Amino acid sequence: MPPSILQIFNAYLEKGGEEAIVDRITEVLRRQFPVEDCGFSSHDWQAPEAPPGWQQAAWTLWNPASLRKLRETQASCRANVWLVHNVFPVGSAAIFREAIVQRIPVLYYIHNFRPFSVNGSLWAGDAMAPGGLRRNYWREIRHGAWQNSRVKTAWFAFVLHAMRAMGWFRAIKGWVAISEFMRQCFIEAGVPAEDIFTIPHFWNARPEPSLRDDGYFLFLGRLITAKGLRVLFEAWSHVEEALGESAPRLVIGGMGPLEAEVRKACAASRLIKFAGHVGGQEKSDLIAGCAAMLAPSLWWEPLGLVTYEAYDYGKPMLAARSGGLTETVIDGSTGLLHTPGAARELADQVIRLHRDPGLRREMGARGRTWLLEHASEALWLERFQKAVSHVLAS
Repeated sequence: MPPSILQIFNAYLEKGGEEAIVDRITEVLRRQFPVEDCGFSSHDWQAPEAPPGWQQAAWTLWNPASLRKLRETQASCRANVWLVHNVFPVGSAAIFREAIVQRIPVLYYIHNFRPFSVNGSLWAGDAMAPGGLRRNYWREIRHGAWQNSRVKTAWFAFVLHAMRAMGWFRAIKGWVAISEFMRQCFIEAGVPAEDIFTIPHFWNARPEPSLRDDGYFLFLGRLITAKGLRVLFEAWSHVEEALGESAPRLVIGGMGPLEAEVRKACAASRLIKFAGHVGGQEKSDLIAGCAAMLAPSLWWEPLGLVTYEAYDYGKPMLAARSGGLTETVIDGSTGLLHTPGAARELADQVIRLHRDPGLRREMGARGRTWLLEHASEALWLERFQKAVSHVLAS
């Protein structure tokens, strides 16, 4: 009989890609394992009946209500393994201590850089802040990297430090990194290499790629500095300067704090269009009609699912040589990589693809082949089962 799994996830205030991935993982796992969920939600601390701020801070380290719910769920399902995605802030760090007390191994599925970064992204003050990998959170604290508050960031940094100091990480018998780049970051942070498994996300591909190509280039993502939006604006000024009236359009879709800046760029350029937050059929139509997709990220993308989306529709990727993007974008084959922040280099790549529709089709076709060969559900499940076997044997 396969081992039973208790999946633990604290949902964020804004539903994003990680929650969608957790939902898909749950669906796949339930076809192979007995799976029970123990969920928490950050929205609980935004409601009128939410605990006061000082209590929320204390409960980030140790939340008795969350631990009670966890114990009741475990008593009911008698899971052999706890699969942890995120425990903060409502679940609390003490979930790992509880695993030690109950002698249940934890498989920690890291979608970002927690617990080595207060805000999970190793990004603060519009620049990378990798100090957390060496237990140095000062840059994140100085810039109030979590919830725009130095006080909250400092407290969360203390919680991460306390988890290590009290040995609660001993509960974690295996780690899942979604890219080899992340795996190396974990090793730098002190996690034993033999306990980390590289398991990139799987993808259920469409029956056929898109045959449309309306000539525009597409960015989809959160509207933040780390995603390289300002690099895009600068790149398109170079594109327009070089090509004039024949320059391609740039379409931007998403939401975030830089929305006003995006709208300003649209007003200043005839080539840039803001589509707002897109999803469902609208998103599908945008990807289907583009010439290529863009990921000019300045931060270390853990993997970059936007690449999967592009390949699914048979579109090439123009991406920064950053983090896990270098493992999914095969430079010169499925797309082109540029130096992070190098707007003119990106502009040259846009011009190259704009002038060569045949090259776009070839790269997009190779990208779809890569997706089918490297991101299958069966391959993901095989790797995951090895990780589960490892933690059970530890």
